[in-house]
Amino acid sequence: MEFQEVLARRRMVRNYLAEAVDDEALERIIAAARKAPSAGFSQGQSMLVVRSESTRRAIAQLAGEDEYVADGFDPWISGAPVHVVVCVSEEAYHDRYREADKTDPEGSEIEWPIPYWWVDAGATMMLLLLAAVDEGLAAGFLGVHSVPGLRELLSIPEAVTPIGVVTIGHPAPDRRSGSLQRGWKSAAAVVHREKWQP
Repeated sequence: MEFQEVLARRRMVRNYLAEAVDDEALERIIAAARKAPSAGFSQGQSMLVVRSESTRRAIAQLAGEDEYVADGFDPWISGAPVHVVVCVSEEAYHDRYREADKTDPEGSEIEWPIPYWWVDAGATMMLLLLAAVDEGLAAGFLGVHSVPGLRELLSIPEAVTPIGVVTIGHPAPDRRSGSLQRGWKSAAAVVHREKWQP
């Protein structure tokens, strides 16, 4: 699929067919996400792939899917045949930036202007979303704030932070988010050239 078509088709899908995701397609999606950048090549991102129906249902229960369905939405979390939990290790970044080629002239770790581990985890997530579309599939994202207990359920170590769940599957008709009614901001509102323009 051409990149512009992937971009045009990418959206957060919240309903899936029961059809399984092909193993080879899933491996290509995961391989694509592993190409995400990481500051200093720290490689602190990780992914936990969940295909077990009982575990997907447990994740959906933690996320309050029953209430979501009661409001007229589809059971998209439990219905997605694949969940990929995107995780990041802040410690991996600190360890990398304490190495000799990354320390400041005094031999100290940099002062982090922003936590680049979150940036890199977001890049991993976006590559998962785009790679799923490229495989003719659909994907959605559920932030970890909506899934209390995810770490415990999946035995994610304390040094690793889950940021959320990317659901992947064959798209089914779904109810679009009410947020889309806001429409896209104009290019002039979000793209500035040479200097910030009010």
